[in-house]
Amino acid sequence: MKKEMPKGLRPAVPRAGANRYNRPMIKSDKWIREMSQTKKMIDPFVERQDGKGKISFGLSSYGYDMRVADEYKVFTNVHGTLVDPKNFDSKAFVDIKAPECVVPPNSFALARSLERFSIPRDVLAVCLGKSTYARCGIIINVTPLEPGWEGYLTIEISNTTPLPAKIYSNEGIAQLLFFGGDQLCETSYSDRKGKYMDQVGVVLPRILAAK
Repeated sequence: MKKEMPKGLRPAVPRAGANRYNRPMIKSDKWIREMSQTKKMIDPFVERQDGKGKISFGLSSYGYDMRVADEYKVFTNVHGTLVDPKNFDSKAFVDIKAPECVVPPNSFALARSLERFSIPRDVLAVCLGKSTYARCGIIINVTPLEPGWEGYLTIEISNTTPLPAKIYSNEGIAQLLFFGGDQLCETSYSDRKGKYMDQVGVVLPRILAAK
């Protein structure tokens, strides 16, 4: 007589149309292209990698290399201001709009994506830096793009070197990976009216007013 496997050890059976074992799944170039062309998930959208004579950007196998626009806010200590996320002083930055931006040694800048994003309700996107900049000691940080979020990304650029570092506008800056959830979330970023919803330009820290 065949012995039955204990219930807790039985392999999950995927439902029709679901990925194996109903696990979250990284999205492919085919999915990214379809969502961008039909739903404007990424706008403007570049269908293939463009890297001739520039830092590459566009669609890759399982991700999308976004570009940095020509708007920057570079940290300065000229005014001796305190960096306080709850009470941010705009004097801490110098505004720059140019084809290139030089980030001072051991300093930091904010920028924005050239592309606008519209993230589906069942997807979360994660951002990673590009190896070209990483090998120069330039670290890119962007917090996750949450389900339902829309807008231009504010990008954090850190120069960890003791030398000035150049950033090239309208060229690649970081790669986005898109992960599908195993089911729809109960509350999306849009539902809870997140403070960075539909942001435009380089957006400084925001704190919601206490109730």
